[in-house]
Parts: sequence; C-alpha cells; structure tokens
Amino acid sequence: MLLLFETPGGFALFKVLDEGKLSKVEDLGKEFSSPDSARKVVKLKAFSKFENTAEALEAATKIIESSTSKGLRKFLRANCEGEMLGVADSKLGNAIKDKLKIECVHNNSVMELMRGVRSQLTELISGLATQDLAPMSLGLSHSLSRYKLKFSPDKVDTMIIQAIGLLDDLDKELNTYAMRVREWYGWHFPELAKIIQDNIHYAKVVKLMGCRENAAKLDFSEILTEEVEAELKEAAVISMGSDVSDVDLMNIKELCDQVLSLSEYRAQLYDYLKSRMNTIAPNLTALVGELVGARLIAHGGSLLNLAKQPGSTIQILGAEKALFRALKTKHATPKYGLLYHASLVGQAPPKMKGKISRSLAAKSALAIRYDALGDSQDDSMGVENRLKLEARLRNLEGKELGRSAGSAKGKPKIEPYDKDRKKGAGGLITPAKTYNPSADAVLGQTPDSTTRKFEVESLSTEEPAKEAPASGKEKKEKTKKKKKTDEETTVPGERNGTAEQDGKGEAKKKKKHQAENDGVQNKAENAEEGGKKKKKRKHSEAEQEEESEMPSKKKEKKKKRKNED
Repeated sequence: MLLLFETPGGFALFKVLDEGKLSKVEDLGKEFSSPDSARKVVKLKAFSKFENTAEALEAATKIIESSTSKGLRKFLRANCEGEMLGVADSKLGNAIKDKLKIECVHNNSVMELMRGVRSQLTELISGLATQDLAPMSLGLSHSLSRYKLKFSPDKVDTMIIQAIGLLDDLDKELNTYAMRVREWYGWHFPELAKIIQDNIHYAKVVKLMGCRENAAKLDFSEILTEEVEAELKEAAVISMGSDVSDVDLMNIKELCDQVLSLSEYRAQLYDYLKSRMNTIAPNLTALVGELVGARLIAHGGSLLNLAKQPGSTIQILGAEKALFRALKTKHATPKYGLLYHASLVGQAPPKMKGKISRSLAAKSALAIRYDALGDSQDDSMGVENRLKLEARLRNLEGKELGRSAGSAKGKPKIEPYDKDRKKGAGGLITPAKTYNPSADAVLGQTPDSTTRKFEVESLSTEEPAKEAPASGKEKKEKTKKKKKTDEETTVPGERNGTAEQDGKGEAKKKKKHQAENDGVQNKAENAEEGGKKKKKRKHSEAEQEEESEMPSKKKEKKKKRKNED
C-alpha cells in the first residue's frame, strides 16, 4: 500500500511497511513519536519536485478542486502500478480511479498515517529542511490567494455595489443642487419654476437666458417646445421678480454648470452599471431590471451571498425594519421590499401585488443562483421566467374580473325573486301588505266627501274591536269543553287540586277580559281624536276659502263704482 502526500515542494509517495498496524488506529500516533519508529512504519518511495511557483500553484488549485494535474498523473503512472493508494480526499481518489484505474483508499487509518507523516516530514524526506519548508508554504499560500482573487474578473460584483451606491448619492446631490438653482433664480424670475418642471431643462434655460429681459431675443427651440417657449416669453415680460446683479447671475450659471455636468456623469454611470449587470447577472437583470438587481446585490453583500438566500428572504429584502416591527407588534408582515420597484410588481393591481412579488422572488432566487454558479452567460432563463410571470399576472387579472362579474367561474349567480321572502338565510314567508287608499290626501275635497271618509274610517276601526271579544269568547268555550272532559277522566281524590287550578284559570281569564276591554277603549279614543283633528282641518280650509273670496268681492265692488262714474 502506498500513501500520497502533498507538500509545498512537491508530491511524495510513501510505502507502508507494516500494513497490520493500520488495524489499530489508536496506536498509530505512538508509532510516529520518534523518527526511528516512524521509519519502521513508512518509507519514502518517490518524490516529484515542483519546477517553479506556477507549477506548484497549478497543482495546489487542482487538488483543491479535487482533480489531478498533468504532473501528478505522470508521477502516479510511473510509481503506482498494481498498488493500492491512500489519499486524503475521497473526491480526489475517485478522480484518480476514473482516469488512472488505480484503487484508492480513504479512511480513518489513512488520515492517522497522514497526521504522523506530517509530524515527521523533515526526517522522512531527506534534503527538506524546516527552514526551507516554511518560506515555501508561505509563498504558495500567497500566490494561491492572489489567484483566487483574479479567478474571474468579469464576475467581480464589487463594481456593481460601488456603482449603485454612487448612483444613489448622485441622485441626492443632483436633487439638492437643482432645488438650490430654483430657489436662487426664483428671486429674479419666480414664474419660471411653474412653467418648466424638469430640473435639467430648467438649468439649461437659466444658463442660456441669464437675465429675464433677454428671453424675448433668444431661441429656446432646442430645449423647450413651442408652447412652453411662448409661455416663458410672456411670463418674462410681466414677471414680478426682483432685479439681479451680474455677479449673482454668474454664480447661478456656475451652479447650473455643476448640475448639468453631474447629470451627464450620472447618465454615463447608468450605462456602465447596465453593461456590468448584463455581464454578471443577465438573468436577474431580465427579471427585475438593472437598478433593482443592483440594489439586491448591494443589499446582500455579493452575488454569491445573495444566491444562498431563499426566495422568502429575497421577497422582503430591504423591508427589515417593517418586518421586525410587524413581528414585535404582532401585525401583518410586509409583502415586498426592494422588489416593489420591479416593473412586474408595478404592473399588477393592488390586490395582486403580494402574489406577484412572491412569484417574482422565487424566480429571482433561481436566476441569481444560475448567474452566480452557472457556466453560461446568456439570459434565456430570465426571459423565459419573465414570460411565465406575465402569463400568471394575466391569469390572476382574468380571475379577478370573473369574480367581480359573478361567481369564480365567471357566471353570475341569479336567484329567483320572491317578494314575500324576508332578507336573510332563515327568512319567513309573510303575506304581502295591501294598499290603503284612505291614507291618501286629495286636494280640493268637498265637506261631504270628508265626512263620508271619516264615517268609513270609524266603521273600519270599530269592526276589529267588535271581532276581538267574539274571538275571545270562542276560545273560552273551547277551554271549558276541554276542562269538562278532563274532569270526567280524573279521579275523585284529585278534584280538590283541580278546583284550585280552575280558580287560578278564572282569575287569568278576568285579567285577559280587562286587557281586551282597555284595548277597545283606547282604539275608540284614538278614533275620536282623529275625528276632531279632521274637523279642525275642515274649519281651517273653510276659513281659507272665505279669505280668498273676500278680496275677489272687493275687486268687483271697485269695478262697479268705476262703471257708475
């Protein structure tokens, strides 16, 4: 059995002299306590030295990636024919077995052998001193770390993080400078702020015009439309602003130059960020856009860190404060963070924004992992997922329209109309109310007709009063018949108790009779009061007619006198 050991100077192959000691893993450490005892366990068979640092770096990177370099393959073919090889990495052993057809072993005994060889390395390999081994390992580690940094310059997402941070700072500075220009020049020409809304156009107009008296002589067609230009020139003539000196105008123009230069640099920076995003994360850019994708990467720290996050974390990335506040107060958690500014979420109606943001976060997580760990550089996956999300959005909007029209399937729920049924699930059917024509008020009534109506109404109120006691008498007769039948069936010893019950029943009946009589009296009194009110109305109408007739009689008398004269 052979043992493959990697050193900063090269590869070493050790021959295991006593394989029986490998069965006792706990005692292997004691065998390497001294150089002499270590020589009895293993012996150096071959050593492959690295020619330069580049070769050592290539071999080290291949071993880290669990693959074999050309030098290692040549070395093993020459020295490992028909032997079993012990390796420190199982993946490296599988690669050697696939390519070189050499049986490899990786277990606890092999790892214990590696540990013992490392402790006595300078004694087992002649010509390798301790003072030489330390600088070799240090130089190899430095070159390896430099190689990892330069591994993929196109995949460096630090540039994106810095660019999006600078872009946000530029937006803040531009807004501050533009507001300062508006406020400063507003003392001279206050009407211009309402005419021109865009900050860049405002700065260009101020730089070209200077004093407002020059507006009539200048041509603003390259900056403004004809309507806005005509409105500006009219406002410049009747402006209420104060006069400004030449020194003040010069400083305002210099501030306008700063605004314009910053806007130009911002446009260049945006183009640079767009190109870098299409290179580093093309699928994420196709899904959410350049700015939102860059902000997600900056918030996550790097593209690789963002690839480790699940879709639920990406969905609320940027809304951490709202999330923890909702958890603390036991309210609803936020549905979206930075993804709210994506175009797909903006297209969705308010009720569907939560669903679309959740779907977009899931697809964005897949796109980020594909961009960070995949080999291809195209955006086919992102474009395909975006089309799926757009189709889902249209489907959700169609479902919402169907629900608003009727049921979930798009068919309206039509129920049969029943005028007698009350509202509610357990409504009872009641008879419909009839129309009462006597309640109508008719103009121009004669006193005979009003008296007839009053008589009809009084008769209608008296009829139910008469019917009520009749119905009460029928009930009494029925109850008496029942009691007679009960008395005939009862035992003679129980008649005393029934007599007492009969006395109580008679008292209850008397109370009912009194209540019914009181109700009849109240109805009669109400009818009399209604009759009195109607009589008063008749008297008032008669007086009004007499008053209306008086002026007509006076007019006739005046006409007669004129005719006689």
